[in-house]
Amino acid sequence: MLQSELFTKTIKEVPKEEVSINSQLLIKGGFIFKVMAGVYAYLPLGLRVLNKIKEIIRQEMEAIGGQEILMPALTPKNWWIKTGRYNNFKALFKFKGLGDKEYVLGATHEEVITPLVKNFVQSYRDLPVYVFQIQDKFRNEPRAKSGLLRGREFSMKDLYSFHTSKEDLDRYYEKVKKAYFKIFRRLKLSAFTYLTYASGGVFSEYSHEFQTIASTGEDTIYLCEKCKIGLNQELAEKEGKKCPQCGSKNLVKKQAIEVGNIFKLGTKFSQAFNFTYVDKTGRNKPVFMGCYGIGPSRIMGAVVEVYHDKDGIIWPEEIAPFQIHLINLAKDEKRARKIYQSLQERNFEVLYDQRKESGGVKLKDADLLGIPWRLVISEKTGNKIEIKKRNKKEVKLVNFRELFNYIKIKNV
Repeated sequence: MLQSELFTKTIKEVPKEEVSINSQLLIKGGFIFKVMAGVYAYLPLGLRVLNKIKEIIRQEMEAIGGQEILMPALTPKNWWIKTGRYNNFKALFKFKGLGDKEYVLGATHEEVITPLVKNFVQSYRDLPVYVFQIQDKFRNEPRAKSGLLRGREFSMKDLYSFHTSKEDLDRYYEKVKKAYFKIFRRLKLSAFTYLTYASGGVFSEYSHEFQTIASTGEDTIYLCEKCKIGLNQELAEKEGKKCPQCGSKNLVKKQAIEVGNIFKLGTKFSQAFNFTYVDKTGRNKPVFMGCYGIGPSRIMGAVVEVYHDKDGIIWPEEIAPFQIHLINLAKDEKRARKIYQSLQERNFEVLYDQRKESGGVKLKDADLLGIPWRLVISEKTGNKIEIKKRNKKEVKLVNFRELFNYIKIKNV
């Protein structure tokens, strides 16, 4: 893509109320645009990143049997009354339509998925079922001030599983845990992300969060460095600061960002909707359910919080908007244009900066945008190309043939 054709521009200053690193850098780089507190538009560069995160999540959910659907954001009030959450879920957006009909914007989708799947399940032969969606959620957050980390509208992948027994739910729950860690490895967050015990609320003894360590994180967790698992603050205050696995009290207090959570819902929602199945003996039994959430937009913000320096973002290659940032500083554009075309022919994703801007502006923008590989063509480089990785200080001069010995990108 030609950088001159991007309708967005980098900006020098961001609104003073944007205090989080992720919102500052993403707004400055033209990845997102703030519509209002907790609500952002994704611009071309930002949408490329978000879609790559979603695709990694989608692949791993399909690998454990998940079937993708898309549920409506607009949901009926009466289904929320059935589950008792219409008055108890404080963050719900509620409103009236024509004829005083009352609706809820989906903050989560148990109230929709349960009657939906019930329509297709009669006997034990129809179970288990694993269904997921990737869709925007809406929550009336009282303090939406951390950029993509705490939004009033945000992207969420929610997977729901339906089982004949608690034992079958337990088995699948462990499979989802492994899939989540695989997602975080692919996102280059696994070194910072820990399975964290949390309260199961009315559903079970425990639920689990996936917390990414970041000094700017809003959550406090207590980490057992031996077991590599954590305890969130709510549970720590309730049950004491000791490792749920080894019992150690030598826990390290850390700030973190919650990027995923998983719950064993049991029969709470199936009972609310009278969702049963006929077992092998002909008796009606309640369906057991699990819920597994992971936030693509929150992950995008968390990646920026973890991977940045004083000059800008440092995107992992797997989710960067482009793989290569080609910058022409020469007066004659012919050589740079030829290299751009050659890279595209080899299926590299390239952002080509041929704008009529100074070298200083172009290089500063490149650092801000954080694309993994920077290639510079100029009179100084002669017939060679200056190559630099965004997260390294080292700069090399190579000819075009040598270039591909340095640039190793998995999907090429």
